[in-house]
Amino acid sequence: MLVIPAIDLERGRSRVVFWPGVASGVGAPTDRPDRIAEHFVGLGAPLVHLIDFDGARAGSPGNLETIGAVAARIATPIQVAGGVDTADGIRLAFAAGATRVVCGLALADDPTALRGCLGVAGDWLAVGLDARPDRLAAFRWRRPHAPSLPELAGELVGAGVARLVLAHGGGAAELEALAGLRGSLDVELLVAGGVRDLDGIRRLRDAGVDGIILGEALLSGAIDYPAAREAAA
Repeated sequence: MLVIPAIDLERGRSRVVFWPGVASGVGAPTDRPDRIAEHFVGLGAPLVHLIDFDGARAGSPGNLETIGAVAARIATPIQVAGGVDTADGIRLAFAAGATRVVCGLALADDPTALRGCLGVAGDWLAVGLDARPDRLAAFRWRRPHAPSLPELAGELVGAGVARLVLAHGGGAAELEALAGLRGSLDVELLVAGGVRDLDGIRRLRDAGVDGIILGEALLSGAIDYPAAREAAA
């Protein structure tokens, strides 16, 4: 299972200040996303996940220069979420240096927009879903009834989506749902959130998840990256 570091971008900086030497008191803290990404790539990160908070609010990428700075510093795939729910937004992110994008739940309810985004990104497009039934039910669907997670995931895979990113609260029911998707669909499953320790990583690994996206837990030092990779192996 991949362990993917995530960096929250706001106004060109990381929302969480990272101090790689906090345990030993060496080094210096930084909020520069390019330096944070470089650190984790140096530890073996196979992919860096960037969340564009400004882009999510505006509906189009808001940290293109920062994405470009990260791309210029690392020779590792970059996955961007936030502001990339349209074909034009994806094009801008790719032009800046992104190699993958994660679109929001609204795209799952708009077949026309989904086809347009798939036409630009193809297999490099992921759709973000929530494994919690109450969150899915609370979304304002255009269709008469809220779909279940298996129904929605199957619909997206049938439309050509090769990757899903599922928000995860860490509960047993969600782990069961993830394992069910793994057993029924030919799709790459990434999970974001819900992990606070190495045992949580091992549970996702055992459920058959392909990758775990970790943000503040890594940047704060709550989870050590090399230990996380070992737990995911």
